[in-house]
Amino acid sequence: MREVIKTFNLIKKYGDSTVLNKVNITVKQGEIYGLVGDNGAGKTTFLRILTGQSNLTDGSFELLSKSTDKDLMNVRKRVGSIIENPSFYPNMTLENNLEYYRIQRGIPGKENVDNVLKKVNLYEAKKKKFKYISLGMKQRLGLALALLGEPELLILDEPINGLDPSGIKEIRNLLINLNREKNITIIISSHILSELYNIATCYGFLSKGKLIEEITAEELNERCKSYLEINVNNPKKLSVLLEEKLGYKDYKIMPNGLIQLFDKAPISEDISKLAISNGIALKGLYEKSVDLENYYMSLIGGVKND
Repeated sequence: MREVIKTFNLIKKYGDSTVLNKVNITVKQGEIYGLVGDNGAGKTTFLRILTGQSNLTDGSFELLSKSTDKDLMNVRKRVGSIIENPSFYPNMTLENNLEYYRIQRGIPGKENVDNVLKKVNLYEAKKKKFKYISLGMKQRLGLALALLGEPELLILDEPINGLDPSGIKEIRNLLINLNREKNITIIISSHILSELYNIATCYGFLSKGKLIEEITAEELNERCKSYLEINVNNPKKLSVLLEEKLGYKDYKIMPNGLIQLFDKAPISEDISKLAISNGIALKGLYEKSVDLENYYMSLIGGVKND
């Protein structure tokens, strides 16, 4: 499968502050790549570098298999993006706003404007002035702007920020349809991790400018499952006993000393007896489940305690 985005030890510094630290990310054609990270993780900076809005300090990257400055300038014509909030003229209609950008970017075919308005379900509202439309409609207009020129790749930074649940669902369904029907590759960041979980086919986890992990949706689903959390005073000793005495092998010792046991149908009573009979103080056994958010938090915990 063709690699649409590939970075090589990407570094971005502002003065003495390192915002991106040797980031290596790969996005393949047809994927919806969810970029996960807390505020200050480097998500927006990374996307700005890809779109040419910010220069890298060191390293390199390929966009649609191109890497030189001249080639990147040309290939970005096949890339649509929303980085922060696009600027629209409040007293112009939706149609005229897009027509202005179509002409400015040298995109042929006036019918392009109507086509993208139809894709984002704004065609009936095209004569409305921008200042009178809702936040959800403004977000969809931003997406329409990104779709001008029929891009192969969409780069979206927080496209559902500030939307109500119905607006979020609308954008989600639209992105899924664009990906499935038009085979548009999408890289998207969002702090609403439950929504990323609903659409992404793979993920990259950023923390303090470093890429902690890349993982497919299938791999994440395997890890985001129910587990038994075991709180004891000697997790390393108990983990050995869990393997040797009870045959449990699918577990993880967390940085805070808790054990997450993922083996199917673990018997709490057997674990309790095993701990007590071996002089291990058992503080608690809890049934829990992992979602994208606490999976990310567990990764951050691991980084903080390296």
